[in-house]
Amino acid sequence: MRFAKGVVRYRIPILIIAVLLMIPAVFGYAKTRVNYDMLNYLPEDMDTVKGQNILLKDFGKGAISFVILEDMEPEEVSALKQKIEKVDHVDSVLWIDSVMDPSIPLELLPEEVYKAFNTDHSTMMAVFFDSSTSAEVTMKAVRDIRELCGKQCFVSGMSALVTDLKDLCEKEEPIYVGIAVACALAAMMIFLDGFLVPFVFLANIGMMIVLNLGSNVFFGEISYITKALAAVLQLAVTMDYSIFLWNSYNEQREKTDDPKEAMALAVRETLTSVVGSSVTTMAGFIALCFMSFTMGRDLGLVMAKGVILGVLGCVTVLPAMILLLDKPLQATKHKPILPKMNGLSKGLLKLSPVLTLVFLLLIAPAYYGYSKTNAEVYYDLGNCIPDTVEYVKANEKLKNDFTIGSTHMVLIDSRVSRDKVREMARKMEQVEGVKTFLSLDSLVGERVPEELLPEAVTKVLKSDEWQLALVSSEYQVASDAANAQIDTLQGILKEYDPRGMLIGEGPCMKDMIETTDYDFKVVNIISIALVFLIILLVEKSLSLPVILIGVIELATFINLGLAHYTGTSLPFIAPICISTIQLGATVDYAILMTTRYKEERLKGAGKRTAVLTALTSSTSSIIVSGMGLFAATIGVAIYSDIDIVGSMCLLLARGALISMACVILFLPALLLLFDKVICLTTLKMGKLVSRTGKNGRGKADMIHKVAA
Repeated sequence: MRFAKGVVRYRIPILIIAVLLMIPAVFGYAKTRVNYDMLNYLPEDMDTVKGQNILLKDFGKGAISFVILEDMEPEEVSALKQKIEKVDHVDSVLWIDSVMDPSIPLELLPEEVYKAFNTDHSTMMAVFFDSSTSAEVTMKAVRDIRELCGKQCFVSGMSALVTDLKDLCEKEEPIYVGIAVACALAAMMIFLDGFLVPFVFLANIGMMIVLNLGSNVFFGEISYITKALAAVLQLAVTMDYSIFLWNSYNEQREKTDDPKEAMALAVRETLTSVVGSSVTTMAGFIALCFMSFTMGRDLGLVMAKGVILGVLGCVTVLPAMILLLDKPLQATKHKPILPKMNGLSKGLLKLSPVLTLVFLLLIAPAYYGYSKTNAEVYYDLGNCIPDTVEYVKANEKLKNDFTIGSTHMVLIDSRVSRDKVREMARKMEQVEGVKTFLSLDSLVGERVPEELLPEAVTKVLKSDEWQLALVSSEYQVASDAANAQIDTLQGILKEYDPRGMLIGEGPCMKDMIETTDYDFKVVNIISIALVFLIILLVEKSLSLPVILIGVIELATFINLGLAHYTGTSLPFIAPICISTIQLGATVDYAILMTTRYKEERLKGAGKRTAVLTALTSSTSSIIVSGMGLFAATIGVAIYSDIDIVGSMCLLLARGALISMACVILFLPALLLLFDKVICLTTLKMGKLVSRTGKNGRGKADMIHKVAA
């Protein structure tokens, strides 16, 4: 109570401090680097990651792009190549004039070299950068190359992807926030009992979002997915806390005429409720931190911090705002739009046997769809952006003109002889789907002594410790065919060089598939275990955690399973994140109803009366909460052109509605069915079993019947 009274007493200083904190938060937000390269989140001990580091350290090359030029003469291409080489952070450019004079007819080139670089109307060059794939300077270099070459130029590669992704995100992110705020505001205007109060809620939540985003500067950088979703998610999952405080304050205002006293009581009551509610939400985000693909940790830490700030804002800044604006808030109140739930609750209880059967019948198809969805996700990050983006056009050009779906880089120990490298090359070229193998020998010919090789070529393809080769593949990255091909190529490479490494986008994507498949299982187990433990401690029961998690897990199975049944392919990160976030964010609906059921049973009510009271009293709150989460995410899902963002928001919006429906429809029926088990396995409820008659009526029901 001392804390609550302190908040009321120092409400003006609290508001002043909150406003002043916005200044460093805005600067922190501006200074936080955003990482657009998903491959950066792979574990450091993987060969693909080690290989990328070697490429940067020994060759001075952190990224590679393929530039396709249309309808240009060799002399023009050579002149343009020289200009590209002068672009800041371009390390080197590999084209046919690296090994021969462009005035010599191209037909005199070895056939495999000619086909590797040319078609009837286009030519291709490999551009190596001296900086990492997603570095700001690399992205600037990509933009400079596009500007330099004009409309005849198509730039592919991961650096081109992250460049276009960044531009798209920066364009859309302010709109995400605007849409989420507008939709959340509309929902609160409908479901709350005041016209002004939604604006006060959004002001408080907005300040906490700015603090959260600004404090990310201490992490150094965050992923673009975290940046795109953090504000929307924080708004969605912390909106309930404001509603708890407002409802509690209004209840206390009916008991006392002093707004300050009412607020102190409301803060004390809300603090207990909100802390309990936030713990399960945080558990879902914390579970993401156990992913070996560390983007999960990135999102999990930022969102856990956002939940904590949401709780702090709810019990400090929001009470101060409400007291400051108490008169206009009270003057603009109106009757709640949601009707009383007595009739609905009684109807659902009558249908409880049917609803229990429906619950059981849904488990098998829901789980089947859920298991299939995880197997049908896509990993090619190019699929998450629109076809109109430059990177997608370049990849299509590469595929259509050169039949290249991906390019692997082979790092070979420099001590491996040229004869062995040639033999390995011949084996690799015979692997299905391999189009070309480009190495020193294939570019200049096997008979040219290494001492006579052009420096422009040796600089690109050899260092003191390593030699580099490029393998062009007809298969798209992350496809089953590409992954099988990579396994075969790695087997051949290790046969000739145990130290050798196959790196590049394709091998990295294969590692990502294996990593996230493991993460999906681990994160699910951890999130369920954490939520189980929390419910166990809150409800002091062995059976209730099983029932509550069972209801929400069914909702999750239905939500993700719908993707399989509708033929929707999801980005790989979506099922991992949604399965934990939906559990953590919506299990509160079930806890709210169950806690009231327990209270009524402990007062002596029979199981039917207890369940009816719990359902009637909690349904409105569950609907408001579920619709708040739905409203904050559905607009972004519809608008976003970035499929990772759009898919996750759609799953969250749909998951909120499904969880809401499952709790209201199925949980009361299960509480009725397992009442005896619950009483026997819940602290202080065992004595209720002997006091409950065959018809399920308790002591309070009997008293009511006699009085009637």
